[in-house]
Amino acid sequence: MKRVFTLLLISLACAANIGLTSAQSHHNGTNNRQTDINQYGLEVSVVPLKAESQDGFLVFQNKEVDYRLWFDVRVQTDAALFWGEPDGFDKIGNGASIRRARFAVKGQLRKDWYGELDLDFANGTLELKDAYMRYDGIRGLEVQVGNFKECFSMQRNTTSRYLQFIERPMATAFAPSRHLGMQAKFSAPAIFVAAGAFLQPIEGEEARTNVEDNNKDYGRSTGHSFTGKFVLQPLYKFDDIALHIGFAASYRTPKADYSPSKWGSVRISSRNATNINRKKYLDTGNIKDVDFEMMMTAELAGSWRGLRMEAAYLADNVHIKKGVENNSTKHFYGAYVQAGMLLFGGRQNYDYSDAEFTRITPGRSWGDIELCGRFDRLDLDSQGVYGGAANAWSVGVNYYVNPNIKFMLNWQYVKNNKYANGNGKLIVGYDATGAPTTNPADVAADSSKIGVGYNMMACRFEVNF
Repeated sequence: MKRVFTLLLISLACAANIGLTSAQSHHNGTNNRQTDINQYGLEVSVVPLKAESQDGFLVFQNKEVDYRLWFDVRVQTDAALFWGEPDGFDKIGNGASIRRARFAVKGQLRKDWYGELDLDFANGTLELKDAYMRYDGIRGLEVQVGNFKECFSMQRNTTSRYLQFIERPMATAFAPSRHLGMQAKFSAPAIFVAAGAFLQPIEGEEARTNVEDNNKDYGRSTGHSFTGKFVLQPLYKFDDIALHIGFAASYRTPKADYSPSKWGSVRISSRNATNINRKKYLDTGNIKDVDFEMMMTAELAGSWRGLRMEAAYLADNVHIKKGVENNSTKHFYGAYVQAGMLLFGGRQNYDYSDAEFTRITPGRSWGDIELCGRFDRLDLDSQGVYGGAANAWSVGVNYYVNPNIKFMLNWQYVKNNKYANGNGKLIVGYDATGAPTTNPADVAADSSKIGVGYNMMACRFEVNF
């Protein structure tokens, strides 16, 4: 909590400094340029800033010198009820949580330079999210360095503020998220291209300790990835309609954020599109002796007035080192299709510069309501690895009150197969004696209940400012 208070004090000090009067500065020559002395005793330029609210977001800026600083705060409070799991199987607890509590400072610091720091305090745990610098001095080109999301999956890259469902589909278990690295993005009429090189994820104390121990005790490198994406945007000339045709690939070696005893392995796991149910039914466990992974995705998305649709196929081919027993390549895949419609005349908006959907334009003064549907599947069973597979059907209703307030309600039914046992920890059926078992091989063929299926009703209360 001390870090939180320190961050808030720094923010307040910055805001107070903006209010310094010109009497605290002095004019230099005839160009009326203001200067001051900073805390290190150096003369610095002073730029008066204008404070304003832009759709409820506090912004300090001076357009004449291309300076802009703003805060981006997000709080998402979730609750969920579960029912319908088979009798005798593992119980699913109802619950609530602060899914995200984000505090970000973003700044256009000079004409061609941008910086961002994004922290998450969800449920009292501090976690670093985005932390990077970016150069955008060449028209259409952005180059950034630091910790940020790899440009691979449209669903993964879309900020959680603008998701149609409370959680992303299970298939995004393959989609890489934030990693330390460098990336270049280029956008021009009708096309979007991104390419980057990345190292380990920055996920907290455990990941950092593992990276340091692997380096210190064994001299192991952090591992690396190369990710590229190409998007065709043929309808860029139209205002009310957009089309997104995207392809991405990522070559990935095992990372050093795994503990030293598990170094060189890969583990893929996913919850059933809910964060409150902490059971990860889908889990490959640690796949050892991995040479590299080759991830791919193909995605189709578009919007027309109030309608938005999105579909993608994602695959992860895990290549095992030569000379290892059972070294056949593991082929895992996932897919989803979803759509949403604004019911009161609103418009869906697509961001061509980032190749993703952004904030809607509501159709009424009181906001707008969106009705959504989704089907998604994830399959982690392949070549001797049985991580389980699942299908999920979801329906959602979103109420956009204004740019700052959003309410979400989701119903979902999910069905896991008999291999979805949480890496050997969860019950998946009954054996020949009628007793519950976690071993798929012991599930009786005539059992009426194989694999865990259940319903979920979840809601979210979200504020952005």
